[in-house]
Amino acid sequence: MTIKPFSEMTASDYDALGFKSGLEIHQQLFTAKKLFCRCPAGRYSEEFNAEILRHMRPTLSELGEYDGTALMEFKTRKEIIYQIHRDTICTYEMDDTPPFELNGDALDIALSIGLLYGCSMVDEIHIARKQYLDGSIPTGFQRTTIVGVNGSIPYKGRRISIIQLGLEEDACREVSDVGHRRIYLTDRLGMPLIETVTAPDMRTPQEVAEVADILRRLVRSTGRVRTGGGAARQDVNVSVTGGTRIEIKGVPRIPNIPLLTYNEAMRQHNLLLLRDELHKRGITPDSFSSRTEDVTKILRRTRFQPVRDAIAMGLEARGVLLRGFQGLLRWRTQTDTYFSREISDRVRVVACLTTLPNIIFSDSPS
Repeated sequence: MTIKPFSEMTASDYDALGFKSGLEIHQQLFTAKKLFCRCPAGRYSEEFNAEILRHMRPTLSELGEYDGTALMEFKTRKEIIYQIHRDTICTYEMDDTPPFELNGDALDIALSIGLLYGCSMVDEIHIARKQYLDGSIPTGFQRTTIVGVNGSIPYKGRRISIIQLGLEEDACREVSDVGHRRIYLTDRLGMPLIETVTAPDMRTPQEVAEVADILRRLVRSTGRVRTGGGAARQDVNVSVTGGTRIEIKGVPRIPNIPLLTYNEAMRQHNLLLLRDELHKRGITPDSFSSRTEDVTKILRRTRFQPVRDAIAMGLEARGVLLRGFQGLLRWRTQTDTYFSREISDRVRVVACLTTLPNIIFSDSPS
């Protein structure tokens, strides 16, 4: 199946792809204080009084194992810088004080919204920990709780299931992420927000945007949620037949959702076709092989400026031979995007090579 341009796709085309999508919508609540301390909520400022440097380190789980994602983040050797303002941060946010009692106003708002969704409200609130491994929460985890489950909203003659409604604390605002240093502003940290999790009931990108807008209007009808830039952020889950669920994090505007979800569906479909092509060439996870060589000396006099600059900074240039991959790095995955971008994105994250291009390749579609 060939993916049509976005403007030409129909509901039957998405049905043939096996397109499914669900939402996780994070909405800040309008409270005077934060969720687990008594610092003021909603005071944003680019100014800060101090900086704190921390490194994220993995710890053994109860099963005596390390989390794979935590290990990967640790291996990046990131320096996490927190820029703090004394008027909006206390020792709780910096993980030096136990949490205070849960903000009662925030809980009341969350319960009200849960009733709007028709959720079954839980009998007891239990605070749990959700891992945050990018450094955006100094503790390394987010305190969160489930307020209601099994709700739904009407949509075009059917119901969209609300799996659960959660109440949780917000993370820091990212300032920059360059090389081995990531900087956060902490004024948003700890603000109360709700997380609305839907089932993957949407079958086209336009449906995803429409359901997100219905949920936005519904929670705003309470008059007790924050509005404006960054007050609501959508995580959009997308999958197609044969693919896996991919989460598009932090979509700030609902009108962006249709094109983003279309592109992700196209990406998954084209990667599945690429997998089939690799299998035809006899390349599987078990048979895959590569060779890596240091080519720094060979490239010292190259005219390609990004490589010259990298070598001048004392970095190494590595050549990687991918056996059997001729023509495949130019395999189209999205509009104007190729398989080489998949590799580049992983190099950027794992090796912290954030200056692009971080890879160059010799390839031919023939």
